[in-house]
Amino acid sequence: MTRLTGAGRSTFNYPERGATARRPLPAGYHLTHHRARIGSGLAAFAAAGDAVTTFRAHRASGMLVEAAASQGRPVRPGDRVVVGIGAGPLRIDAPCEVIWTAYEPRRTGFAYGTLAGHPERGEESFVVDLDADGSVWFEVNAFSRPASWYTRLAGPVVPFLQQRYARRLARHVRKLAVAPRPV
Repeated sequence: MTRLTGAGRSTFNYPERGATARRPLPAGYHLTHHRARIGSGLAAFAAAGDAVTTFRAHRASGMLVEAAASQGRPVRPGDRVVVGIGAGPLRIDAPCEVIWTAYEPRRTGFAYGTLAGHPERGEESFVVDLDADGSVWFEVNAFSRPASWYTRLAGPVVPFLQQRYARRLARHVRKLAVAPRPV
């Protein structure tokens, strides 16, 4: 398992750091976008934002997460995160670093960028928005391209899986936004 480290930390494996905070996303990458209505009202907005920024939604969707924020503390820029899937020799770990965060009255979320050792190169943002009409939305935006032999070999399967995961994550954010947080 990849471990979070302090000294000798990995470096980003792509040059467009912070691009998910701007538009358009960089050319030359596969782009993923998914936006889903989560609910309505301040309580749903707060619960969804908490689920996203503490990785509860990621864990609920089946991902293994190693991060300070996964222990209940909201993410901060510079936080290291290892997201994993699978088990034993089939486990894939994906090291990332939080690039930016948003803790605003109507917008909560973050983006992380891939580090050396990640099977992809790029960045992904996870944002919860509260519209003026009270609607709560969850949005994923990402740009990526293969960084390992197996993601290059998988070709178009990887973008399909990324889009599928964005939809799955939205479903879990929706469930967590209406469920009371465990004590």
